Amino acid sequence: MTIQFTVTGLKTEIIVPGDDISEILLTSLNKTGLALADGDVFVIAENAVATAEGALVTLSEITPSEDALHYAETYGMDPRLAEAVIRESDTIIGGIPGFLLCMKNGTLLPNAGIDGSNAPEGSVVCLPRDPDASAQTIRNTIHERTGCTPIVIIADSRTHAMRLGCSGVAIGCAGTEAVVDEVGKEDLFGRELIVTKKAVADNLASAAELVMGEAGESVPAAVIQGLSLEMKEISGIPDIAAEECLFMGAALNANPALFK
Repeated sequence: MTIQFTVTGLKTEIIVPGDDISEILLTSLNKTGLALADGDVFVIAENAVATAEGALVTLSEITPSEDALHYAETYGMDPRLAEAVIRESDTIIGGIPGFLLCMKNGTLLPNAGIDGSNAPEGSVVCLPRDPDASAQTIRNTIHERTGCTPIVIIADSRTHAMRLGCSGVAIGCAGTEAVVDEVGKEDLFGRELIVTKKAVADNLASAAELVMGEAGESVPAAVIQGLSLEMKEISGIPDIAAEECLFMGAALNANPALFK
C-alpha cells in the first residue's frame, strides 16, 4: 500500500505575547488555498506557542546565583542565561561550552529547552509550561471555529546523542496516539517484535521541520494532510523511566549518582 501525504509550511507574521495561535494558523492556512479536513495535522514550533503564551524571560531582570556564576565561568555562558536554565531545570547534569545538559520533566535536553533564537532582543523563550494542554487547547479552538477536528503537535528541534544536527521532536500532542505499540507484529521472517514502538508524533514533527524555518523564515508551523491517522480523544507524550532507557540506563549504571 502506498501512502501519499503533503507537508505545507505556514508562514506567519512575528508572533508576540498574547497572540491567538489558533487564529494565526487558520489565517495562514487560508492563504495557502488549502481546505482543512478532519485528521489534518498541525505541527507548531514550541517557540511560537511559548511566545504567544508569554513564556519569555528578560535577561536584564535576572540576578545570577553562585551556581549560575560557576556554570557560566565553566562553560563560557552568560551568567543570566545560566541562572534562567537552572530555574527551568530539574537537574543539571553537566555541559559543554555554551550549553548546560539538563533534566526537565523526565527529558534530557540542552539548556532546559530555553531558546535565544527568534526571541526579542535581550530575551529568551522557555518551553511552554504544559505543551500537551497547549496542543489540546489549539485543537479545541480550531474545531470550534471551523467544525473540523485536527491533530495538533507541539514540536521542538533537538540534537541526539553522537549525531550532528537537529531533528523534530514532539513535546506536546493532542488528537492521536503519540507512540504506537508495534509489539506482537511479525517482521519479514515471521519473528515477533518484542520492544518496537513507533514514535508517530516525533516522525510527524521531523517531517514538518523540513518545511519550517529555524532562522528568520517566519514559518513556525506546518500542516500535514493525507495521512488518515487514527484520531483519539487523548493528549500526551509518554515517557519512560531513566532505568528503562538504553542511554540513560547505561549512564546510571556507570555512575549511579549522576542524576541524583
